Amino acid sequence: MVSISNFRTGMAIRHNHEIWIVTEFTHVTPGNWRAMVRTKLKNVKTGRVIDITYRMTDDVEVVRLDEKSMQFLYESDDNLYFMDTETYDQVVIPEEFFGDKKRFLREGDMCVVQILEGQPITAELPNSIVFKVIEAEPGIKGDSATNIMKYAIIETGAKVLVPLFIKEGDKIKIDTNTGKYLERVAVK
Repeated sequence: MVSISNFRTGMAIRHNHEIWIVTEFTHVTPGNWRAMVRTKLKNVKTGRVIDITYRMTDDVEVVRLDEKSMQFLYESDDNLYFMDTETYDQVVIPEEFFGDKKRFLREGDMCVVQILEGQPITAELPNSIVFKVIEAEPGIKGDSATNIMKYAIIETGAKVLVPLFIKEGDKIKIDTNTGKYLERVAVK
């Protein structure tokens, strides 16, 4: 059992005799009431998402997931295929379990795959990844006085907001959790 104050994104818990992954949580203190945690939970078998509010006095059973570093191979029929680089075994994860982060997934990228009772459940990308900008509008001279952003398309085809000085061919670091630009990376 774990206290609600120890919740973290990606944690697996047991709720109503089923296993759920915490995808979001927010601590809430409404006025004179006791603190609560509002959560979004995703069912590991069905992919269904529910909203649950827990009181701070509630205890929740944590389910231990095994983690293994695996390489992303390819996508086919709404499934993502990963390979264990030690045993060369392949596992399949439905793309809906990867969520919005799938837009930052490239062939050959290493991910941490979470496994429950021998079955892969979900995969996590590194917190930040360097991408090459393949398309960006040129910045307009004189617009650099403020924090004006523009859209750029990275090598996976995802559109991200970047500062005006980013141009085609630049390498940029992206936060895969938020999808936001972090910094320009020097080309070596």
